[in-house]
Amino acid sequence: MELEASMVDLQSKLRQHREILATEEAAKTTLVLPFLRALGYDIFNPSEVKAEFTCDVGTKKGEKVDYALCVNDEITILVECKPVTSELSIKHASQLFRYFTATTARVALLTNGVVYQFFTDSERTNMMDEKPFFTFNLENFRKADVKHLATFQRADFDLDRIVNQAGAMKLQTQITAELRK
Repeated sequence: MELEASMVDLQSKLRQHREILATEEAAKTTLVLPFLRALGYDIFNPSEVKAEFTCDVGTKKGEKVDYALCVNDEITILVECKPVTSELSIKHASQLFRYFTATTARVALLTNGVVYQFFTDSERTNMMDEKPFFTFNLENFRKADVKHLATFQRADFDLDRIVNQAGAMKLQTQITAELRK
């Protein structure tokens, strides 16, 4: 599987250079852009991967998301990056909440280059869910994680399938939590 081989290569790069990937730009160029490229996005095509995409929200003008990914000329995924050293939190996701409502995107990705948290609007249309429906950890992943990650590949991108899977995964998580009580 080509995607799995790409993830193994990125994992190796992370392990080799982690201590010098302290800035957001370092995380983007060393890990995030190659990750997007492995998913089949042409990172050198500015109409497909829009860097520093403006997401004006209400009175906040000039707000920018790191990347807006387009499929068939539609913005489908927003990507917000943080430094490798950042622990991803709801505070970081709050930027994505604002950007999400200002675009046609239905998927948002919050990452520090190591952890990739995928969000959607499975609970309320055009309102990003508070919790990610899928998390991919570059340091520690299984074949099943790579298989799920493959649903985000550009060549096979199906927004309805992704949103439906997100809803099903959230429901499964809720049922599991109830059974543990």
